[in-house]
This record gives sequence, structure tokens and C-alpha cells, in this order.
Amino acid sequence: MTTPTEPSLINATVDYAADGKQFGHMLVPHSRNESAWGTLMVPVVSVKNGDGPTMLLTAGNHGDEYEGQLSVLKLVQRLDPKDFRGQLIAIPALNLLAQRADARLSPQDNGNMNRSFPGHPRGTITQRVAHYVWSELMPRADIVVDLHSGGHSLDFVPSAVMHELDDTAMMDRTAAALEAFGAPIGLRLKELDAVGMLDTAAEDMGKLFISTELGGAAMVTPERVAITDRGLDNLLKHFEMLPGQPTKPATPTRMMTTPDGAFTMATDAGLYEPLVELGEPVETGQELGRIHFLEAPERPAVPFHAKISGVLYCRRVQGWCGRGDTLAVIASDL
Repeated sequence: MTTPTEPSLINATVDYAADGKQFGHMLVPHSRNESAWGTLMVPVVSVKNGDGPTMLLTAGNHGDEYEGQLSVLKLVQRLDPKDFRGQLIAIPALNLLAQRADARLSPQDNGNMNRSFPGHPRGTITQRVAHYVWSELMPRADIVVDLHSGGHSLDFVPSAVMHELDDTAMMDRTAAALEAFGAPIGLRLKELDAVGMLDTAAEDMGKLFISTELGGAAMVTPERVAITDRGLDNLLKHFEMLPGQPTKPATPTRMMTTPDGAFTMATDAGLYEPLVELGEPVETGQELGRIHFLEAPERPAVPFHAKISGVLYCRRVQGWCGRGDTLAVIASDL
């Protein structure tokens, strides 16, 4: 993807250089049928007090992933600048149009925000927002945290996620932050497709980057929101942006990875019957689920088996699946 060199056309009502707590918006030009000279007002919050690290915190990168959105809203409400050190720039709904539509992608341009970086200042609305974040906000940040979950199609054991990096010192710093977050699983993930991701853009800039998978099924539970709330507080304490020590979970974070064979994909379209509960241990060769054929009841169900041993880290939520859809992901201990 060509790196854009033009300045962003987006303005913000927040003064990122000012101390205190500010609630404002990114003003994104948004000409449409209903409003010829319209603007999409994407909420952004700045909490700043003197010198210290700067953390860019985003949620709603995909609009149907709600755990992170809730926790970011709660965090910016409870933070008091006088007890804070450094700066937090928080965007609770990065892909606001997708969030309004309860969808993964923007209905305006079918834009997947997490495949749009570095964006373009004169591109689609999704590309414009991505470019603003890439050009105006990421350069300010020392730490970038992007909160995800499974949305409508997937459900995950709540986890904090990092990537394999060539820089061993950054790997160690990121792993320490991952453990401080305190999710049930700390995952070193091998992405299926990292092109255009916010993750990749942040890491290419040399920023410490953490993502999450906090649940899914386009819903929230008290347990998962509590994990997210505690995790964000823990990260701010870990980087000494808030006083105190991170709160340790009752069960230590289990450090895991997704090796070759972790992903099970559907080879047929049909009704998916899962046979293993999320978070359960699985053995190589164990049957994970079956696809049934509603319009061909004479056809036997197709079974799907685990290629590796580990824990069922992720599974498909919806009963109907298409060819190529992810049915299950197994994580193995490091």
C-alpha cells in the first residue's frame, strides 16, 4: 500500500497539548444524500497531566465488538487528571458508522477499519479515519492498545494479544505488559493477514502494541467487562500512568500461542454443530464439530478434527457457516 504524504482533512475539537480531561470529536468530512456538507463526529477523549507516557486506546475498530467500547467509556468517566501521569487519547468507537449499524464493517463504504491503514486523506470515510489515526495520533503515542472481541461470528476466551517481533527488547516489554493486563490468556498470535492492520501500522512505527480478544457473540457479560475494566487499569498502572500496582487475577495469565494447525476452516457450507465448549482442552484428532446439510438430508455430516492439542481458544458462534469460515482456533501453551 502506498504511504500517503498529504495532510489529513480531519480536524479535532480536542487540544492534544492541553492538560486536563477533554471530551471532543474528530470532525470527518462526510458528504452524503442526507447532508451535502455533512460531518461525521467521531468521539475522542484526552486525559493529560504533565509529562509521562502517551497511550492511544481504541475500541470499536469493528463495530460489533462491544466489550472494549463499554470499558473505554467507563474508563474515561472515572479517570481524574490530577491522579494521572502522561496522556491517554481514547477513541471508544473508531469505526463509528459500523458501530451504529451493529456491523463489523462500515455500511457507508464496506470499509474494514482494521485492513485500511495507513489510510488516505482523500479516500473513503474509513480510509480517512485510518489516515488521521496513523498520521496525527500514532506519532504522539508510546503505547497503542486496540481492543477487539469476536463480534457476531466468533467467541473467544478473553485474552490480551501480542505478535512475534524481530526486536527482542520490544518483545520482552510487550510480554510484560500483556501479563500485567491480567486476562485469562496471554496470546502470541500469528496473524492470517496482517496487511493494513492498525497493529502492523503501530508496530512499524516502533510503538509498543497490545490487542485483545475479549469475548464475542456481539454481546457482553459482567465477567468479560470486569476483565476488560481491570485490564485497562492494570496497563495504566504498569506504565506508571496511574498510581499503585496492577491487580493480579485469581488465576495467573496463561501464556499461549497459535502454532501451525491452530485454525480449522469450513470446507462446506451448512449448519455447524460444535462439539467442544469454549476453553475446554482438546487433543490432536479430537472431533471439534460437524457440518450438516439441511437441503441434502441424505448427505452424511462432515466432521472436523483438531490438528493439534491445546485449548479451544475461539469458536464460531453462528449456526450457519460458509466455505472458508473459521470454525475453531486452538491455542497451545508456550
